[in-house]
Amino acid sequence: MAVKEVLLYPDPRLKEICSKIEQIDATVDSLLQDLVDTMVAAGHSVGIAAPQIGDTRRAAVVDVAKSKLGKKQKNHGLLQMVNPEILEKAGDQVVREGCMSVPDYTGNVNRAERIVIQFLNREGQLQVIRAEGFEAIAIQHELDHLDGHLFLDRISSLKTDLFRRKQK
Repeated sequence: MAVKEVLLYPDPRLKEICSKIEQIDATVDSLLQDLVDTMVAAGHSVGIAAPQIGDTRRAAVVDVAKSKLGKKQKNHGLLQMVNPEILEKAGDQVVREGCMSVPDYTGNVNRAERIVIQFLNREGQLQVIRAEGFEAIAIQHELDHLDGHLFLDRISSLKTDLFRRKQK
């Protein structure tokens, strides 16, 4: 469909809680395709959520398969998620995260090592999957966006856990 402009922090739309999608129709299909197109066009992204392109519906996409960390671990490839919900979390790890909406910084964030998630796929079918490692981290990051949270909100100390990205 289209590559969309990614909203940047501190845009207030990034803090909005997204609404549940009641019916998968052509507008949802278009939203998912816009998310995929925008993620792919970024070149380095492994996920994006609807509020990052200014849409307040509960939809996100994740694909870690082509990333350096994702290639090392089993993953599910392209996930196109409508109304995703984490059912279980296990383990605990601190990871360095970045975000297209906060392009100048990365930060240390505490995430679950393994999750079980349910969502509707693009065809409206209920999916329940187990994810671990980098894929689980990416999914948790994108689902935070649906609840109005950025990785900045999960950093325990801005003084010790927030880092300016090196400019290329």
